[in-house]
Amino acid sequence: MQKIKKRSLKWIFWLLVLAAAVLGAAAFALSVGSAGIPFGKVFRILFEGQKGIERSIIWDIRMPRLLLGFAIGGALSLAGVILQGMFRNPLVEPYTLGISGGAAVGVSLNILFGLHRIGVLTMPFSGFLGACLVILLLYGLNMKRRVLSLQGLLLTGVMINFIASSLIMLILALSRRESLQGIIFWIMGSLDEPNAFLTRLALGASVLFLVATYFFHSDLNALALGEEEALHLGVPVERTKRLLFLITSLLIGVSVAVSGMIGFVGLVVPHFMKKMVGCDHRILLAASFLAGGAFLVFCDTLARTVIAPMELPVGVITGILGGSLFVFVLMRDNGEGR
Repeated sequence: MQKIKKRSLKWIFWLLVLAAAVLGAAAFALSVGSAGIPFGKVFRILFEGQKGIERSIIWDIRMPRLLLGFAIGGALSLAGVILQGMFRNPLVEPYTLGISGGAAVGVSLNILFGLHRIGVLTMPFSGFLGACLVILLLYGLNMKRRVLSLQGLLLTGVMINFIASSLIMLILALSRRESLQGIIFWIMGSLDEPNAFLTRLALGASVLFLVATYFFHSDLNALALGEEEALHLGVPVERTKRLLFLITSLLIGVSVAVSGMIGFVGLVVPHFMKKMVGCDHRILLAASFLAGGAFLVFCDTLARTVIAPMELPVGVITGILGGSLFVFVLMRDNGEGR
């Protein structure tokens, strides 16, 4: 009983710390920019209804990016936790399965043929359609006799990623100069999404899928022991794998379709959270969601301010910062293991 109480207090402590990190990243994002706004004034604008040009900057420009960053960061981190739990491999991330590659090909074709001029929603729709086609292909190739092969899923996903990368290079070679920048900038990821509907969609989907994954926290803990052990513990392994694959695929599809390919969030954040809060998915799912949201909001703020007034793609910052942190932790762990 004492052990359970101690563990619960530890989990509450980490959730409070991560919630504070989210609030800190939000305050940083709302106050920092080409038009610097002191945090005290930000607070008054948010809660006291103070009007003026600064109110428009916060509510119309920075707040949508903040919400989208939290949603996408949380969704990618959540997908990373689920995939690493399913495959029992800490190096599996949301982009390993090739779903992001399918979305990238869809958007690249949209830009190549000029379909984005029809309407602002055609680009995310093309990306989501490309992601869905890859999901169906992965499921069809690896579903045999009502058994979903995880090893086949991983290998097929890696190969589809290579094929998608080659197709994107072909599209870039065939594109006109004005289309090249749009394709490259989208591939590197951005949270500059002017459509409020897409921001609400991404936020609603990420929170909804977070709630849905909690129905599988015990199954994920059992799968960490292996499929045979999970089966002996009463887990409907095949049904669980199919549903988790569907959830993660939709999370990745929505995230990539709305914001482009933002790397390293789904790999680095779950890895760090396992070290901090442990591998129990009852805490790991929520912790990774909060940490991923805070991390991406922070990286996006750096992306739009580090060389202001120009803006870097947020995928550049997550790649440099996340990759550096990941290598540092691996080197430190290897040094301690000697």
